[in-house]
Amino acid sequence: MNCGYTYTDIVGSEAEDESILTFYATRYKHSSEEVWRDRIESGAVLLDGELVNQDRKLRKGQTLTYHREAWDEPDAPRDFEVLYEDDEIIAVNKPSGLPVLPGGHHLENTLLSVVRERFGGSVPPSPLHRLGRGTSGIVLFARDQKALQSLSSAFRNRSITKIYRALVCGVGIEKETLVEQPIGKIPYPPTGQLFAATPDGNPSVSKCSVLWEDLENEASLLDVKIVTGRPHQIRIHVAAIGHPLVGDPLYIAGGGPAERTNGERPPLPGDVGYHLHARHIAFTHPETNEIITVEARPPHLLCTPAERE
Repeated sequence: MNCGYTYTDIVGSEAEDESILTFYATRYKHSSEEVWRDRIESGAVLLDGELVNQDRKLRKGQTLTYHREAWDEPDAPRDFEVLYEDDEIIAVNKPSGLPVLPGGHHLENTLLSVVRERFGGSVPPSPLHRLGRGTSGIVLFARDQKALQSLSSAFRNRSITKIYRALVCGVGIEKETLVEQPIGKIPYPPTGQLFAATPDGNPSVSKCSVLWEDLENEASLLDVKIVTGRPHQIRIHVAAIGHPLVGDPLYIAGGGPAERTNGERPPLPGDVGYHLHARHIAFTHPETNEIITVEARPPHLLCTPAERE
């Protein structure tokens, strides 16, 4: 059971003269209009700190808050390994199954929360990038504003080297494969939209290198260097070339979502089960200008036979 959370929205010009009910029901469709009506009438929603009814019209600049009562969060591993630490930066090894940021039903069972629990201080550490919930491996945190600005710029300028280890379906992949499949949003009823392979998406580049083929299980172990950093890029790119991640419940050959099965919950981006690990990252230190290289040993299933010895 967590401590609950208060969500805050500043009313913009596009919401001028909307009712409070309309504001929430059209923007936060994870809950029905009836549920939002009950929350407003019960006093869980405040406008500029005051109780209001569902029909109150909004004005630009007003502050809406919704207090969500405490809830039981899904279980998630909370242990992590510190790979590198100095006064400006922390690099940790995230376990698979732990979200980086709050979202959905996760609030305190997140990497952000557990890192801040360990590394307090006047400036809480801020993650510089994300990994999918099911992806393990290296996540960088900035400990001050200079590091945050410098390394955020480096990520945008693609000057940070990132290499992942991936277990994919099938064998016979070219030893070196450059994937340039564009990635963008497509309609996906369970979530509204979904990042996937699409011709009109954003340019995306991954470089795949085959390390080992498991002929018995018809699977291949890859190192994947990502040049761009689109959401779910590796999951989409290996699927786009016909070799989705082993165990990926969402992305299938072609780089799109699996078809929904009647009576079953549709797969979602946060579902786990696939095998992907951020094993290597290299960057220029914002204070010393040294090249810092961080390595995180892959889990056993993502190691080559030689690495397992």
